[in-house]
Amino acid sequence: MPLSRRVPRLAAIFFVTLCGLLVYHQHWIYVDTLWNNTGATIVPFSWELLPPSRSLDWQRCYPGRECARLIVPLNYSDPMGREAIIAIIRKPSTLSKDEVYGGPILFNPGGPGGSGVDLIRGGTGDLLSTIVGPRFDVVSFDPRGVGRSTPSASFFTTDVERALWYQGVKGLGTVNTSDEGIARTWAQSRVVGMLAAESDDGYLRHINTDNTARDMLSIVEASGREKIQYWGFSYGSILGATFAAMFPDKVDRLVIDGVVDSENYYGAFLDNNLRDTDAVMESFFTGCVEAGPHRCDFWSSTTEEIKKNITTLYSSVRSKPLPVRSASNYGVVDYSALRGAIFSALYSPNASFQRLAKGLADLAAGDGRIILDMHRSPPYRCSCNTPEPQYTHIREALAAVACNDSNDIPEDLEYSEEYFKAFSNISNWAELWAGVRLSCVGWPKYPKNHFQGPFKAKTSYPILLVGNTADPVTPLWAAKKMSHGFKDSVVLTQDSAGHCSIAAPSLCTQKYIRQYFTDGSLPKPGTVCDAIEDTFPGSPAEGPRQAVFLSSLSKDDREIFNAISELSKASAVGLPFLGINRRSEYDTEVNCFR
Repeated sequence: MPLSRRVPRLAAIFFVTLCGLLVYHQHWIYVDTLWNNTGATIVPFSWELLPPSRSLDWQRCYPGRECARLIVPLNYSDPMGREAIIAIIRKPSTLSKDEVYGGPILFNPGGPGGSGVDLIRGGTGDLLSTIVGPRFDVVSFDPRGVGRSTPSASFFTTDVERALWYQGVKGLGTVNTSDEGIARTWAQSRVVGMLAAESDDGYLRHINTDNTARDMLSIVEASGREKIQYWGFSYGSILGATFAAMFPDKVDRLVIDGVVDSENYYGAFLDNNLRDTDAVMESFFTGCVEAGPHRCDFWSSTTEEIKKNITTLYSSVRSKPLPVRSASNYGVVDYSALRGAIFSALYSPNASFQRLAKGLADLAAGDGRIILDMHRSPPYRCSCNTPEPQYTHIREALAAVACNDSNDIPEDLEYSEEYFKAFSNISNWAELWAGVRLSCVGWPKYPKNHFQGPFKAKTSYPILLVGNTADPVTPLWAAKKMSHGFKDSVVLTQDSAGHCSIAAPSLCTQKYIRQYFTDGSLPKPGTVCDAIEDTFPGSPAEGPRQAVFLSSLSKDDREIFNAISELSKASAVGLPFLGINRRSEYDTEVNCFR
């Protein structure tokens, strides 16, 4: 997921919304480039020129990476029929195969729709490799329908057409901000469903989690292994749980991190995701008070005063939206933009809370540039001097997987209004999450004969589930619920706020994960790991305290802690159900806007 010196990328909360994994979609475009050993560019690297095969024929692609394209059946019930091609990337183990080589660990960054190639190809792949250790190949892939894998889920004839549609859609993020209530969101979803049906030549129904789990087994077997080693984040927990339930005898090590209630997901409800969202918001209030005015720009002496000040901002931009023009962006900061910017920051407090506080303070003073940038990317541009194809069909991939996976949604507006009303009674963040379900209104009615549970199995090795005490969209409750179905599985709790374990630096958590992959050790049931959180850095004691802590660690532990500290600042995992990976400063590829 990495790219050179990036501008934070916040995507749009779900396709017309669905790890919406975003509330805001930014059009990051990547130029794939082949490098030599000195880091100098030789020639553009083209996935299309990389020959696909039924074996893993690895070729050099990005710095320190190897890539391959694996042929799999589009429909596993018809193995000799139409083919799909899966784009795969790895950072190879630094150990020789005759040493203690541990084989490949397969990663999924979330979504659905997140690109595993983007996750591994830059600095984030290096940091994950540091955490699991040099014994393992760090491997990921673009799931079928996503990114560089084919066929690609795409409902528009051109990128310009796609950009114009999504930039013209009202209510991306919040679904109930206009005089029409949710009717506009409902109608827009019907349009996308029509486009999906019109563009389908028979491939679309096969873009689902069931088939992606089968693709993962194909990757494992093509690697010369019998059982999977896997670490999946957010939606990746659904993919991992699906694999474990479908192929319980094919599990070597399996970590699901930021766990979704898979039964609720396949049932198309998603109404229990927001159980802990308010707890994360509360951590912003308390953290700001404790940080003081020099480290939190939106500071007040009590949490109640900060809450009151945010409510005032909501009222202000609802009644009088703020026009914004910056050097690289322009737009309007209204209630939807402000609400979405705050919600997205809850995913990664270490990376986002201090910037959010600055944005809120600036907005109160009449400057909405930071909030706008947290809400949406710069406008789409039609010029980019690169012959490489652009992998921007994130929302379509998200819709294809999520809507194919789940039970059909009734198409009448009244049902959607009842759903939204009921959801709003559960959480005041429902306006930002209901679009996940509503975006599947009008989706083509394909047969629902794929795996949707049950999630009960005795796996060939116990699985490890990881959950934070305050996760905005995957509550710890879901990890505990899912664990009940998998015999001898263990839930590891991380006492921190944010989405997935990598949202906060916890040496304890990451050492348990490393030990699990290395020798199969599981933490004792009920284990809780502390995290070192400083979401408002800059305290005079912070540097000396950090130095003392690091000096007490072994070399390996210091490397692991530094890696997870960097990941927590990088917002490496995409917002769930939006399928969008946020970029970090560790990305190394070139980007341009088209």
